Amino acid sequence: MRYRRNYAHGGTYFFTVNLHDREMQLLTEHIRLLRSAVATVKASRPFKIDAWVVLPDHLHAIWTLPNNDSDYSTRWREIKKLFTKSVSRIDKRLVTGKGMVWQDRFWEHTIRDERDFKHHFDYVHFNPVKHGWVERVVDWPYSSFHREVKRGIYHPSWNLC
Repeated sequence: MRYRRNYAHGGTYFFTVNLHDREMQLLTEHIRLLRSAVATVKASRPFKIDAWVVLPDHLHAIWTLPNNDSDYSTRWREIKKLFTKSVSRIDKRLVTGKGMVWQDRFWEHTIRDERDFKHHFDYVHFNPVKHGWVERVVDWPYSSFHREVKRGIYHPSWNLC
């Protein structure tokens, strides 16, 4: 059976996007290039970033698309393409290797309700602790957690446990 993505105008989605080589740490090593790729795509194809965490080899995000739009696939394709083009210019490991940066696909889950949103929102922010990169969520710099602390959604000492 073939996997079918769910496309809903104005939908909110949870994503997991992985590097092809999970041993590489391109995403955090080149965080400025990733941020630039996201900003470029967001400028031409707007979306709201509800939550985001970047780990060395993968990222998680929750996006809400505009009411008249359901095309998250094009956004991811463009982000991946821009990041790959930028990082390939400066990271010699990609030139000498096979040059593949991303896994072909990405994981998508349509957020169903507030409870589902909260679950995935917490999952995104706790992920650096889950993978052992830090002991406290607040210590991971590549996360929307810090924005949410400023907004009063989380306390700086929040950890799922």
